[in-house]
Amino acid sequence: MKCPRCLNQDKTYFYKGSKGWLCRRCIQFKRQLLEEDKTVANIEVGQDSSEYTLKYPLTNAQLVISHQCLASLKQKRDIFIDAVCGAGKTELVIESISYYLKQRKCVALAIARRQVVLDLKRRLENIFLNAKVIAVCQDYTEDLVGDLIICTTHQLYRYPKTFDLLILDEPDAFPYKGNEVLAGIVQTSCKGEMIFLTATPDDYLTERLRLKNITHLKLNRRPHNHDLPVPRLIVSPIILLLLFLIDWVVKRESSILIFTPTIRISKYLYVLLSCIVRVKVCTSKTVNKDEIIEDFRNKKFRCLIATTILERGVTIEGIDVCVFYANHSVFDVASLIQMSGRVGRSFKYPTGDCLFLSNAKSSIVNECIRVCKEANHG
Repeated sequence: MKCPRCLNQDKTYFYKGSKGWLCRRCIQFKRQLLEEDKTVANIEVGQDSSEYTLKYPLTNAQLVISHQCLASLKQKRDIFIDAVCGAGKTELVIESISYYLKQRKCVALAIARRQVVLDLKRRLENIFLNAKVIAVCQDYTEDLVGDLIICTTHQLYRYPKTFDLLILDEPDAFPYKGNEVLAGIVQTSCKGEMIFLTATPDDYLTERLRLKNITHLKLNRRPHNHDLPVPRLIVSPIILLLLFLIDWVVKRESSILIFTPTIRISKYLYVLLSCIVRVKVCTSKTVNKDEIIEDFRNKKFRCLIATTILERGVTIEGIDVCVFYANHSVFDVASLIQMSGRVGRSFKYPTGDCLFLSNAKSSIVNECIRVCKEANHG
């Protein structure tokens, strides 16, 4: 017995009701009998949807990756694009998306987090001007059919056996990382090829690389050709770290993004810093997250304190980043790399400062710094 949606084969999850067998492992998405056929989404791709316009040309290094990606897809191979934060991973797959849309084939980009879905939707509808680009995530589920679908991985259950090309962005991010149910739903939604985009590969991608059943494309430079920001580390008792943070905030002229490991610490720092700078907080419990992020992007206030909810995908120009309590167990190497990667992402602001404040030495923090330095020399 095997669940056709999440691919579960563990007998303990199966239950036989009055109408037939159910899989309880993925029942929270939608009640579905194992025996009933899954309805495939009816998506008709528009004839002119493949036309695209980029605001700036790709670099030579980006063009090489873009061409290699499409060539491998034509050979029916999955792709892992291993690119540093800010290398333009989305731009690297535009050519491939256009090719599939020109063939009137279904394409989706799936991301773990809602905020990144909304941000990416805005970017792609300005690239594919003739395509209907839709976002499918929390609060955006009324329209499920478009030429190009941007969705959270949770929403892929709505699209069984649908996509000829599925691009999975940041597969090592929470809540997708380590979630076997979501991994199964991703597989059953794709009937063609997959592209994995991340700067921090997980065990699944590492194993596929070992087996050589996926094409590995690597890009270690950002389009503006500046080095990745290498975090500066200060290790000190918490009281001194607070003083270092205040001093750092006072000396900054740019916008400031401060990452914290918990909501409680975010609230504490908000009380502390609101005395010296206009500041807001963005966590999973924040009601008006979209509005706060947009205001921060538009420089309506200068300092934003956030949990890991903003560690990936969201690009804000001209910011300096501080990770407070960087050695906390909530953070891992991947999340620290992603947070430091928020700095210096645009041509207009290619540099910036990244500060890690820790109250103890940490091998994870040291590994993040090592990886950043290695990428700059690779």
